[in-house]
Amino acid sequence: MARWLQIGLLSVLICVVWMMPPCLADADEPILELIKPMSFSNGDLRGKDFSRQDLRAADFANANMERANFSKADLRGAIFSASVMQNANLQGANFQFAMIDQVNFTDANLEDAVLSEALLFRSTFKAAHITGADFSDALLDGEQRNILCQTAAGTNSKTGVSTRESLNCKS
Repeated sequence: MARWLQIGLLSVLICVVWMMPPCLADADEPILELIKPMSFSNGDLRGKDFSRQDLRAADFANANMERANFSKADLRGAIFSASVMQNANLQGANFQFAMIDQVNFTDANLEDAVLSEALLFRSTFKAAHITGADFSDALLDGEQRNILCQTAAGTNSKTGVSTRESLNCKS
């Protein structure tokens, strides 16, 4: 009888441990979104409206997003590798921890965006609007940093960090 009791308790313990991950997930986040992020890679997303959407961990690699609207979107941990975001509206978007390498941000509006701890290697920011953007601890090439510091101004409304400070610009 004691053997059956041990097996029963072990079965209950296994069920509890197996059910634990959904319990640990944030109640506001559906567990399926954490497991299977959306993919827009290689897509033609020119002019699409993604404003105010929750796109955490979404994949936009190699996508064309010219003139797309991502204003105030939650893009934490998203992947944008080798994408085109010319003339895109990214105002107030949260790109924290995102992979944004080799992206073309020519004439993009990055005002008040949060790009802290994002990977931005080899991205281009020609004529990008960065007033109030927060680049704290973002990984940038030295040349990128120098170009961004030429127009860096303002303070991010969410983080309270000045753009110049977040880029470690020299006075």
